[in-house]
Amino acid sequence: MSKTVYISVLEKEENKGKQIFQTVTRYGLTAAGHFWSDNLPEMEWAAPIQEMIDPQVGVWVVIGSVKTFEAESVRIGLSLLALALQARKGFKFPIILCPDDGDLDKASLPTPLADADVVTSAAALGPKLAAKANIPVRPVDLEYRLDLHPIPKLGLWVAVGPGKGHAWKGALLGVDDGEITSHGVGPSGQVPERCVLNYPMQGLKLNLSDTEYTAWAVQNELDDQTSYYCRVYGNAKSFVFGPLPDEDEGELFTVKLA
Repeated sequence: MSKTVYISVLEKEENKGKQIFQTVTRYGLTAAGHFWSDNLPEMEWAAPIQEMIDPQVGVWVVIGSVKTFEAESVRIGLSLLALALQARKGFKFPIILCPDDGDLDKASLPTPLADADVVTSAAALGPKLAAKANIPVRPVDLEYRLDLHPIPKLGLWVAVGPGKGHAWKGALLGVDDGEITSHGVGPSGQVPERCVLNYPMQGLKLNLSDTEYTAWAVQNELDDQTSYYCRVYGNAKSFVFGPLPDEDEGELFTVKLA
C-alpha cells in the first residue's frame, strides 16, 4: 500500500489543491487533505488530527501564499497541529512548507516548524515527497514531552512532562498571552478527571528574553509516564514549561508558536 501525503491548502482555491494532488499521485503516492480553516477560537486546526495520525500518512505538506504563511493566527494554528502530530507520530515527522509565490524566512519559523523543509519549486516537490514519505520517522528522545488535547467544549489542554529516563520535582507551564484556567496531574495520554495537587500555584510571573509569561505550577513529582496538564484559553504565541525551578534556578523550555 502506497504512503499517503496529507495536504493542507491555506487558501480555498480549488485549482491550487488540484495541482498538488496531481503531483502527489504522479509519484505513486496517495493524496488526502483539506482546506485550512483559520479559526483558533473553535480549535479548527485540530480537525484533521485523527486522519493524519494514520500510520499510512508519511508526510504533511502545507501550501499557500507567503502572506498567509506569515499571518499570526495561521502560524499559531499550524504550530499547534504540528505539536499534536509530533507527540503522536514522532518529533521528526516530516513537514514540507510550500510557499507558492515567494520564499519563507526559515529563521523566523515557529519552533514546531523549524525543522520543516521549505520547497519553492514545483519541480522539486515530487521527488522530495517520494523521499520523505517512505523514510521511517527516526525516534528522538527529548528532555521533555509536550502534547496537546483539544477537547470540544472543554478547551485546549496542554500536557508537559519529563522525557524518557528523566524526572521532575514539580512542574510549571506558562503562556505569554491568553490565560490558564485549570490544571491537573495524571498519567500521560489522557486529561485526568480527578487528581491531588501538591502545593498548587497560580498567576506566577516570569520574564524570559523580554517576554512576560503567566504560569501555573505544582510540586507533584513527575516521571516519564506522568504529565502536568493545563487548560489554556486565548491565543498564546509561546509556551514556557519545565520542572519547577528551585530557588529561582532551573531549566525551562520555550516553544514559539507564531
